[in-house]
Amino acid sequence: MSSLVWFRDDLRTYDHPALYAASLQVEPVQAVYFITPEQWQRHDLAPIRADLLERHLNSVGQTLAELGILLHVITVADYAAIPSALGKLCSQHQISRLYANREIGIYELKRDVAVQEQCERQNIHCHWFDARCLFAPGSVLTGSGEMFKVYTPFSRAWLKKLMTEGYQIWPQPAVQGAPLDWQLISIHYPKVSAQSWLGSEKEVLNQLQQFADDKLINYTTQRDFPAINGTSQLSPYLSLGVITVRQCLSVMQDVLARIPFEKNEPGFSWLNELIWREFYQHVLVAYPRVCMHKGFKPETDSIRWPNNQAFFSAWCEGKTGYPIVDAAMRCLNQTGWMHNRLRMIVASFLVKDLHIDWRWGERYFMQHLIDGELAANNGGWQWAASTGADAAPYFRIFNPTTQGQKFDERGIFIKRWLPELSLVPEKYIHTPHDWLRRFEPSTRYPAPIVEHARAREITLSLFKT
Repeated sequence: MSSLVWFRDDLRTYDHPALYAASLQVEPVQAVYFITPEQWQRHDLAPIRADLLERHLNSVGQTLAELGILLHVITVADYAAIPSALGKLCSQHQISRLYANREIGIYELKRDVAVQEQCERQNIHCHWFDARCLFAPGSVLTGSGEMFKVYTPFSRAWLKKLMTEGYQIWPQPAVQGAPLDWQLISIHYPKVSAQSWLGSEKEVLNQLQQFADDKLINYTTQRDFPAINGTSQLSPYLSLGVITVRQCLSVMQDVLARIPFEKNEPGFSWLNELIWREFYQHVLVAYPRVCMHKGFKPETDSIRWPNNQAFFSAWCEGKTGYPIVDAAMRCLNQTGWMHNRLRMIVASFLVKDLHIDWRWGERYFMQHLIDGELAANNGGWQWAASTGADAAPYFRIFNPTTQGQKFDERGIFIKRWLPELSLVPEKYIHTPHDWLRRFEPSTRYPAPIVEHARAREITLSLFKT
């Protein structure tokens, strides 16, 4: 008899409780990963993210092979096909135990219920572990036993729980047998190269350490400026489960000699971003309507967004006439990545300047982001659209021009992605149109697609109605 570890969005061998628990058993250990192209299409998996996933799947397969653990990679259409495919694999290899880390999406939860039922029919014992979040969704609650709807009290409760309970990191399992050969696999799904991103667990752990050593202390002052390489850029690996929040905490604690529990302490700003990530995952589990194309605030679903298709196309292509918005969108389209401050700016602009349903932007991001993850992406969009948990008030509307002036004052980021503005003096870079008409009359850079002050009035009217 053998044990089987089911890998999902946890493509790592360190801090993997399901893998570690299986390795402690007497039986041999095998592993499985299911490729589900039709399900990925329905979930708008970005081609660049598919390529990164393939690289890390091969990396974890190689590492497992070195530990003497065979990783079966099986392609099925979608989640509905997994229970029978898993049952067949278990019969072929005499599997008596299944180990897996829980996932949080509503379709993933339904899939796992079906797998549990299949295993029960075959007398296979299932062992489920909570590893997605530092604290399992449903374990950080208000005094009345409900999920928090506001971030700040959630973060206080989360930090208090961390202070009293601490956290545990599971080691990589010991070698289970003789090394095995690993044949590289290819995922049959549209892909865009992610070669500029790290492709192994070891490299990602090194980047985490390097960020903590070199940038963590200045994160508070540099994180909002896209022209500065001041962020960790670890979100693609957190979303694939190559590293965990627990590992981030551990490295932070080693570098700072403590965990920063107060706002004025070095490192707290980055910890706060990790807690926001946890918050959105807890919200998704407690309020599954948010992963079914619904606003967290039900009343906001009745807003009648004009949804001008030409405006949406201009936003997607980076041709709105607002330099910071256009530079951000062109960066996303070419690299699959966008700085967090820019995500807030372009999301606010789409919803509150162009009056387009936030769900259009949410989907576009998922189709292009290398770190596209349902909870974080949905949470961010609903925050910007004022429809979500602890979202920005509906009357808080970013001015795209002043946002550019504040966070890319000299236009360094803008000129990197908008070469047609390369000759515009810094003084005019955020409102370049008069200068262009005078000195570059042949420019193809568009005039502003809307007038911000008027667009703001329309937004306020939409929400009030």
